[in-house]
Amino acid sequence: MPTVYVTVPTDAAEEIAATLVEERLAACVNAVDCHSTYRWDGRVETDTETILLVKTTDAGYDRLKARIEELHPYEVPCIERFDAADTLECFGSWIDDTVD
Repeated sequence: MPTVYVTVPTDAAEEIAATLVEERLAACVNAVDCHSTYRWDGRVETDTETILLVKTTDAGYDRLKARIEELHPYEVPCIERFDAADTLECFGSWIDDTVD
């Protein structure tokens, strides 16, 4: 069962999270504010962003990733998949029942 790690501009986080849940691509999205330092166009940049931790299913992952790419305002979005090695059974069942 994947959790998808996505960084987004803070002003876009709520809309992206709500869209993913409303469209049943995600069961839940946690949003965590962060400060990011990265290299872009040859310069070191620092920004405030939001990390989205998106809970989905194996079957739903490809559709979720494609939709995030559509919604994401960055030229190069950070979308990383982490597969859970161990999840509480009732939580995993809830995700399976919630994501189409």
